[in-house]
Amino acid sequence: MLSEWFWWDRLWLPVNLTWADLQDKEDQVYAHVSHLYMIFPLTVLLLGLRVLYERLIAPPIAAALGVKDKVRQRASNNPTLEQYYNTHSKHPSQTKSKMAAKINTGVCVCVRIDVTGLSKKVSWSERQVGQWFRRRRNEDRPGVLKKFREASWRFLFYLCASLGGLLALHDKPWFYDLHEVWAGFPKQTLLDSQYWYYMIEMSFYISLLFSVAVDVKRKDFKEQLVHHWATLTLLTFSWCANYIRIGTLVMLLHDTADVFLESGKVFNYARWSRACNTIFILFTVVFMVTRLIIFPFWLIHCTWVYPLEQFQPFFGYYFFNAMLVVLLLLHIFWASLILRMVIKLMSGEMKGDERSDEEEEEEESQDEAQNHNHKHCDSNGRLANGH
Repeated sequence: MLSEWFWWDRLWLPVNLTWADLQDKEDQVYAHVSHLYMIFPLTVLLLGLRVLYERLIAPPIAAALGVKDKVRQRASNNPTLEQYYNTHSKHPSQTKSKMAAKINTGVCVCVRIDVTGLSKKVSWSERQVGQWFRRRRNEDRPGVLKKFREASWRFLFYLCASLGGLLALHDKPWFYDLHEVWAGFPKQTLLDSQYWYYMIEMSFYISLLFSVAVDVKRKDFKEQLVHHWATLTLLTFSWCANYIRIGTLVMLLHDTADVFLESGKVFNYARWSRACNTIFILFTVVFMVTRLIIFPFWLIHCTWVYPLEQFQPFFGYYFFNAMLVVLLLLHIFWASLILRMVIKLMSGEMKGDERSDEEEEEEESQDEAQNHNHKHCDSNGRLANGH
């Protein structure tokens, strides 16, 4: 019953059309939900290829570019400090504080022991305790080699996807005239190039969701998750409702800017400053043109205005455009971050890895480590680290 309601014709198709109109005929093949099962083995294949790439191919490339991790001094074995690090805070406070919270009829008291208290416990100087915590935090930070492997893998995929998408679309009339996107909609037959373009792109985004637990956590982590889910929702719906022509255009548009983004990261990790800055400027221009000009004023206009020339609006029409607007809002958010980076670059304040990841310095000052004051305590008594 629920399945019948979900796939109700009036939700996803224009008036006077049913799913029966999209059944395969002798010389006509349409997109079907059953085709999407292919994305699962492809996802496994992409994850396997990524593992092989990061272990066998990326390391020699990194070595050739001069990318290598800093030699980090490991924190000495100290069970007392290790327990505090894992259960209370990675940044011990300079001052003592006490927080209490009622739990049912009892009271749970979370006491923060400061650097002075810890130094007395382990019979170390405050400087030694602060140094131990700095080294221990450094052990948990991802190395530049890990970042390089991840960025170069994404660069390779986006480059191949962009070239493949361009190859699949360059001879299609809707690539040059957006009115052709809706010619004969939704009775538009499926092309082999469209099938593989969709399957590979969707598999890649699913692989990103699977690997998110082990990938470097970026400052826009939540926005990235929203983006991946919105993209997968958009691609799934566009496949099922045969919005495939506009879907391929959206994918190509997005992949183009990401090629410059990931290549810029690669050169940044290699410390090729001039190449990195040049690519960053190119990325900024491409991002602003594709995501903030072409995407809203061409593609969203195409999905918002042109369909109404042929049929009355329906739920699927509103749903598809709502997903596009979600992506646009994310583009605006990222554009604001990019513009701030441009300002820093022009003023000479751009440092480290600000273009992609917000990374702490390897060595913090003694005052910074001791004065790092966190104000929240979770249910386990572990203080929030703000990352």
